[in-house]
Amino acid sequence: MEELKIPTHVAIILDGNRRWAKKHFLPKLEGHRRGFSNIKKMADYILKKGVKYLSVYCFSTENFKREASEVDYLMNLFISEFRDSCKELKENNIKVVFSGRRSPLKEEVLNAMDYLRDETSKCTGGILNICLNYGGQTEIVDATKKIVADIESGKLTREDLTTQIFEKYLYQDLPPVDLMIRTGGDVRVSNFLLWQIAYAEMYFPDCYWPDFDKKEFDKAIDAYNGRERRFGGGK
Repeated sequence: MEELKIPTHVAIILDGNRRWAKKHFLPKLEGHRRGFSNIKKMADYILKKGVKYLSVYCFSTENFKREASEVDYLMNLFISEFRDSCKELKENNIKVVFSGRRSPLKEEVLNAMDYLRDETSKCTGGILNICLNYGGQTEIVDATKKIVADIESGKLTREDLTTQIFEKYLYQDLPPVDLMIRTGGDVRVSNFLLWQIAYAEMYFPDCYWPDFDKKEFDKAIDAYNGRERRFGGGK
């Protein structure tokens, strides 16, 4: 039997929390709570399967346009979950990093993020990249601004600039995404990791994020193994 190929970097758009809650006649905010709980469970399973990097889309820059009550709930959820999840993530040897703009996040949110990042910094079992206040276009703009500043200061020349150098200016120095999964039934990338998904395989399961379990991930891996990755080349 041919050995199963495990992607190095998996990215997941965690879609469908509110629709899951509606389906189960629960408040939409309960959907977010269940969704975050599923991140911890699935991160442990996915990284123990051999995936080295897992990026999850928790909150986009555009999500600030939602009702203030929902945004406030999510921010408070992040504060409590980042602190409460620390022990479990450390026990599972998961290192946490964050991608996204820190502004205009509140100081309490930033402190919780920094606490979780620092407490798990020495873990070696895989990296969980939590994308919070994140936008793919924004990341590219922010990287470009830093590059321009370094060129103007003489740290970098235009001739030095390559795709490999550009990647060093992104929020996190992670390898390209091999497999992108979007739950919830929609077929779009929604401004997530636009640079990193250039040659990623896409998988769109017909389930909401709180229902995405080990069986669903294994199905995604099976689908990934059925793809021929050519990276723009021929057969």
